[in-house]
Amino acid sequence: VQLQASGGGLVQAGGSLRLSCAASGLTFSSTAMGWSRQAPGKEREFVARISWSGGSTYYADSVKGRFTISRDNAKNTVYLQMNSLKPEDTAVYYCGARAGGSYSSLEYYNWGQGTLVTVSS
Repeated sequence: VQLQASGGGLVQAGGSLRLSCAASGLTFSSTAMGWSRQAPGKEREFVARISWSGGSTYYADSVKGRFTISRDNAKNTVYLQMNSLKPEDTAVYYCGARAGGSYSSLEYYNWGQGTLVTVSS
């Protein structure tokens, strides 16, 4: 499984970014996908998840109403639209593909390399 995330960068508070993750080596259209993040000195946390069909999504309380996860099964790509960004959103963001087991546990996902998002105040 290969997961290539892109779209990170430096943005001012209140701004927006769109992360993309291109997946290969898996049956993407039947795989739940997710985004997690890890800020310096903090544990990694699940940010958002999306079912294989896109019909079910989950968001962490800290991003609910600001972030939107979506997918394009024709392009084997999952997205994370991030609006109204805050300095506390600064972290390395990782794209993951569920490998079995619990939908809500980080350990049951294969994670790609991260992309850094920095939000300045």
